[in-house]
Amino acid sequence: MKLVVVSAGLSVPSSTRLLADRLAAATVRHADTEVEVQVVELRDLATDIAHHMVAGFPAARLAGALDAVAAADGLIAVTPVFSGSYSGLFKSFFDVIDKDSLTGKPVLVGATGGTARHSLVTEHALRPLFSYLRALVLPTAVYAASEDWGDEGLEGRIERAGAELARFMGAGGRTEAVVPDTDTTAAIAPRSLKGAVTSVDAFQVVPFEQQLAALRPA
Repeated sequence: MKLVVVSAGLSVPSSTRLLADRLAAATVRHADTEVEVQVVELRDLATDIAHHMVAGFPAARLAGALDAVAAADGLIAVTPVFSGSYSGLFKSFFDVIDKDSLTGKPVLVGATGGTARHSLVTEHALRPLFSYLRALVLPTAVYAASEDWGDEGLEGRIERAGAELARFMGAGGRTEAVVPDTDTTAAIAPRSLKGAVTSVDAFQVVPFEQQLAALRPA
């Protein structure tokens, strides 16, 4: 399996890159097959991204990064928080990516910031961005404020997020039949006046064409 890590950190060393590396290491630890990891440092592609936005085509190095993301079985995307949201460089990279390249791809999102006040940036900014791109955004997002480093809580979130990504990457080629949702079926099944299920097996959806035909005048 191939895992691509996109880091939008700007400094060297970078806490954003550090979080990205730890998320990747956790994913590899929880994977049951060999995982090839490729890191895309947006800092090195900043000029190419800006050129692509005005010229309409990517330079060779940026094209390689975009192709790597498109071909990945899983993606880790980590950004520093600027002005309460993801950085402009981070957003610009995903603005120039092919609109279909992330469809159905498991994506683990993360962010770093100076204080815990921005911890919900993963939910109000990152998750909507990747949902718009039709990616499969994993339930656990990881935010790391400066005071979180060295704290057990951060390590626990990193491990949980890595385990989720490894599991969803492994399920990418699954072909088993979908298990019926019996709980939902029972919940919407016909019931008696006392609330008891009268018949789950007999519950059938009437085709819409049949419903329309019943409304037409004879």
